[in-house]
Amino acid sequence: MIYQSSMDWLNAKHKRVLLFGMSGLGKTHVSNMLRSSGNWFHYSVDYRIGTRYMGDLITDNFKRKAMQVPYLRRLLLSDSISITSNITFDNLSPLSTYLGKPGDEEKEGLKFEEYMKRQEEHRMAEISALMDTPHFIKRADELYNYDNFVCDSGGSICEVVNSDDPDDFVLKCLVENTLLVWIEGSLAHRKDLVERFDRAPKPMYYQPEFLTQRWSEYLVAIGCDESAVDPDTFVRWLYTKALEHRQPRYDGISKWGVTISADEVGALKTVSDFEVLIAAAIERKEK
Repeated sequence: MIYQSSMDWLNAKHKRVLLFGMSGLGKTHVSNMLRSSGNWFHYSVDYRIGTRYMGDLITDNFKRKAMQVPYLRRLLLSDSISITSNITFDNLSPLSTYLGKPGDEEKEGLKFEEYMKRQEEHRMAEISALMDTPHFIKRADELYNYDNFVCDSGGSICEVVNSDDPDDFVLKCLVENTLLVWIEGSLAHRKDLVERFDRAPKPMYYQPEFLTQRWSEYLVAIGCDESAVDPDTFVRWLYTKALEHRQPRYDGISKWGVTISADEVGALKTVSDFEVLIAAAIERKEK
């Protein structure tokens, strides 16, 4: 770790952390709190994916849909209107909408082949965005004079790295530049996440092997072909299995850094509280 002890962390002029864990456990909340203090640069991996690496794909998909409407088609072809993605740190819907869900096209589903193509686009984009972390650390310091840096990683970071490989190039890059911090949820948190997802099922990125196996399993279970799959029903079914799949992968990444609980994150009020919490997590790691 780049901080060898809690005192190293507390005394460091430059504090640099990467937060990871399931979406909904406080990564962006903490990042926003740190950013609002005025001395922390907030780098959002999902925002970087949706702008730098998949921005054109997202916008082109909007235009493709608009071209199906004669009125909008005429305006687009005459350059009378423009269509852009209004993605923000707090609104990543354009990215998730592009990822989509597999199943019945009449219910806004995608053919599985197209769905997997978009999943692969996201995998490559996420790796690239994670590898951009050192660039933004340097940029935050030299261009904006921020002493401290927080990387708000996506929930799918565990799907694009291999924590069992000591030479994993993404993890090596991240651990050489930041302190990896896992926000770990309890069983109660997982129950809340499932209930929240059931109310508003959203597209996500999944490891290809896991996804194709679950897709085949689901088709057998419901006894129909992919064109009849209800997209929302499938991703609701998939989400609980994804939580189980991701837990040991997050745990593996945590060996490269430290762990704090979602309850501890929920109790944070100030930047000082966060710094003390990370110091305590480093001490736990030392023991």
